[in-house]
Parts: sequence; structure tokens; C-alpha cells
Amino acid sequence: METFTAILEFLTFWLVDQYWFPVFLIGSGIFFTIYLGFPQIKYFNHGWRILSGKYVKEDTKGETTPFQALSTALSGTVGTGNIGGVALAIFLGGPAAIFWMWITAFFGMTTKFVEVTLAHKYRETLPDGSISGGPMYYIENGLNMRWLAILFSVCLLLMCLGTGNMPQISSIAVVMNDTFNIPKIVTGGVLAVLLWMVIIGGIKRIAQIASKLVPFMAFWYLVGSFAVIISNYENIIPSLQSIFIHVFTPAAAVGGFLGASVAAALTRGVNRGLYSNEAGQGSAPIAHASSKTENPIEEGMVSILEPFIDTIVICTITGLVILSSGVWTEKFENRFEQSSMCYLDGAYSDSKPEDIKVLQDYILSCSGPQAYSGNEEIVDGKLVNNVVTLMHNRSVSENVMYSQEGRPFTGSVEIIEGKLKTSNISITGNSLLLGADLTSKAFSRSLFGEFGQYIVAIGLLLFAFSTAIAWSYYGDRATVHLFGEGWILYYRIIYVGAFFTAAIIDTKIVWDIATVIGPIATVPNLLAILFLRKEIKKLDSEYVIRN
Repeated sequence: METFTAILEFLTFWLVDQYWFPVFLIGSGIFFTIYLGFPQIKYFNHGWRILSGKYVKEDTKGETTPFQALSTALSGTVGTGNIGGVALAIFLGGPAAIFWMWITAFFGMTTKFVEVTLAHKYRETLPDGSISGGPMYYIENGLNMRWLAILFSVCLLLMCLGTGNMPQISSIAVVMNDTFNIPKIVTGGVLAVLLWMVIIGGIKRIAQIASKLVPFMAFWYLVGSFAVIISNYENIIPSLQSIFIHVFTPAAAVGGFLGASVAAALTRGVNRGLYSNEAGQGSAPIAHASSKTENPIEEGMVSILEPFIDTIVICTITGLVILSSGVWTEKFENRFEQSSMCYLDGAYSDSKPEDIKVLQDYILSCSGPQAYSGNEEIVDGKLVNNVVTLMHNRSVSENVMYSQEGRPFTGSVEIIEGKLKTSNISITGNSLLLGADLTSKAFSRSLFGEFGQYIVAIGLLLFAFSTAIAWSYYGDRATVHLFGEGWILYYRIIYVGAFFTAAIIDTKIVWDIATVIGPIATVPNLLAILFLRKEIKKLDSEYVIRN
């Protein structure tokens, strides 16, 4: 496990914490925005008209309506990224991360337009009559680069497990356990069965369910969110100001939050924006390829609406819920996960300015205090040594209690390079929250009171489960491209098995997997659409908007 964690940290450093990926992703969107004359603006209204089905004929090739295709794609994007992902972006990058999510979404609208148009044009009809499309087909047939198409399909399969599958059930299981005290294994088992019942029906059943589920879950979540924001109306303007103030200046320490660098806000905002709306990632074009749209570029117009709805609307509202409630800077009772803990050599406090500076160096630049190693005594659940600081969730932990089999622990523990090596000890205390837990706590700061957590729990259940359904189809098409239709059943078994497993394993590791896989798969797709730029330019210049 330590080796695997080290690999994840290495990949996170090179794929997430560096500037090259945000520059490449946003830069591609900026290029196509200028190259095609701001399609996210000029085609925005027409996209809504196409969505209504106004131009669809009975004999139009495809398996889904434009609305069903958009609903399926949205069910794949509107998930934990909108609830837990936004909270994680703020936790790591501060309020300014929301700004970079907006930037990613605005230019991502053009990127989505390009990749969906190409996917619809190069889609294929399989021997069983089903439609299959996506980046692997326009890479292979448009660029004649089968090796790159295979690389993308392999990455897509990894994304299906590490992005569209595992983080979804992980977040659901945590929230269901915290809110309703439902064991994670029960949540995972029940939803795994339901997932199997849905995906076995293919794209038609998935699209039918998505077209009914997406509008309902969006309405449910938005009504609850506005109730929170209105309850904290006096903090709306300060929250918006905090988003812009720290775009080019580091976020200051506030409460238990120890601050964030400009780089953290940029990289985490872009990464969470990509994870949320998937523009440039190449996943949503697979759903849109099945649509009954006569002209490929018209399906591209429909896809422009995705990043707008997903990130600019829903993610912004989640961000305002968290910021206006103030919970992102407060510590709450928490069950500590080993992967989120680190013991520092020395006694530090987040109430002392001189200590805050030292802790910021540790969090933001991995310098400053050293990780502690040694044997420590614990008496009645309390650490005796007062010159060791336990960090959890990037914050100084408080009121820490060590327990074993439900009782306060007494005995010796071994700590090596900041990590607790003694097993079978449960640790609780106060620290910052992250992910869906943070959003859930924000919802409790409203007229709903403690009942607000139920809105998040049910909303996340709907969002995340629908995401897992949509992503199962994406992996379905990647499997067909790599191995043929005969392997679909085996893929679905693996997909459901991973879904169940992720309900009961360490949630931080799941999120770390999701963080690094997105960029790995996005790069081949971005390269492909850049190589096909002249083709999309030709399609765009020849199209005449219909009345």
C-alpha cells in the first residue's frame, strides 16, 4: 500500500500540481474559441432549440433523442464533482479555485463542442445495430492513428473505474453512513445490484432513466442550495469577493484553514473543473454519438450546454453554499483516516501567527517542520507527549482520542516518518472537513438545520449513482473498441465489482486515483482534436443556423 500511495503522490505531482496541464487544457479551449469565433456564445441559444427535438425526424439515425443524449452526458458529469469535488477544490485551493472552475467551464464549452461534433461524425454502427462513437473513433478513422486510439480506450477504461465509478459509490457510502448510519457494505451491495439491473439494458435503458432522473435530481439539489444561500444572505457578497480577491494572491489563513497558494487554486480549480464537466476528457462525446441528430455540428451545439449547466450553474451554487455558510474554515468532529494524517516533530498551533507561517510552509511547499519518528505513550486515549502535532486534513487536529475496540486506548504506539504504524486503533478528533462531508455540514447552516444533511445525502445518492450508470456505458464502448462486443459482459461484471469494492475502502485513495487518471486520458483527446482542427473549421463554416 505504501508503494501504491507513493506512486499516486508522484503522479499527482507531475499531472496535477504542475502548470503544464491547466495551460494545455485551457489553452486548447482558448485556441478553439478564437479559431471558431466563440461558438459557446453564437450557438448557445440554438443549442436549446435543437435540444427540444424540433429538427429530429423519425428516420434520423441514432438510438437516443438529443435530450436523452444530453441527459445521459449530464448524468455522467453531474455527480460527486458537483457536491464533493467543489468542496475538495475549496479545501485545497481556497475560494479562488471556483474562479478557475469557471474559466475551465467557459472555454470547455468550446472544447466540448469540438469533440462531440467529431464523435458524432465518425460514429459507427455495430453488427448488432447499436451506435458506437467517441474519441477512439475519430482518432482512428480521422487521423489514421490506431495506436493513439487504443491508448485513449485504455485510459478511458481506467477513467471509468477511477473517475466515473469508484469515487461515486465511495462518496455515497460515506454520506449514507454518516447521515443514516447505514453500513458502507450495505450501501455498496444494494446499489451494486441496482447498477447491474440498469446497465445490462444498454444505452437505451440508461438514456431513458437518465432523462427522467437528471431533471428531478437537479431540481431537488438547487432548491435546497438556494435555501442555504438565502439563510446566509449577508455572506453572499463577501463570498463572491473572496473568489476574486485570491485569484492572483495566496489565500490567507482563516480559522482552521491554513491558506492556499495561487498555484493550488489554479491547478485544483482546473482539475476539479475538468472532473466536473469533463470538457476535453473525451467521455461525454460517447453519449452524444448515439443521438438522433442530422448534422454532427448540431449535436455539438447541444453539448455546449453541459459545462454551463454542470459547472457554471450547479458548481457555483455549491461553492456559494460552502463559502456563505463559513464551514470551510471550521473544525468538526472527524474520524481520522490514516492516509490523511501526519505527525510533526514539535508543538504547533493555528492560533499563533509564527506557527501558522511554519505550517503553511509545510502544507504549501513541503518544507518547514520534520515528520516525527519514535515511540509514544497513550494513556486513557490521550497522547502524553505534548511536543508532537498531529495534522489531519491539512489542519491542526484538536481533542484527539485514541480508541481500541470501543474503549480509550492505553499503551505504546510506533510512529515512523509521520505515520502511525500501530494497527487496530481508531482515532477521532476535530479537524477540517473535505468532500461531501463539508458540503453536508454547510447545508446544516440553513433554515433546514440538521435536516439539511438529508438534502445532500439524497442529492449525492442521485447524482453519484446516475454518474456511475453513464460511465458504465463509456467503458462499454471502450471495451467494444479494444476487444469486441463479446467482452462487454465481462467488463460489466468488473465494473460492478469495482463499484462495490470502492464502497468499503479508504476514500482518500479513491479520490487520489480519480485525480491523476483524468489528465492521463485527456491529453490524447486534446491532441486529436487539435490535429483535426481544419475539419471542425470546415464543418462550422458550412453550417447555416436553421429557423
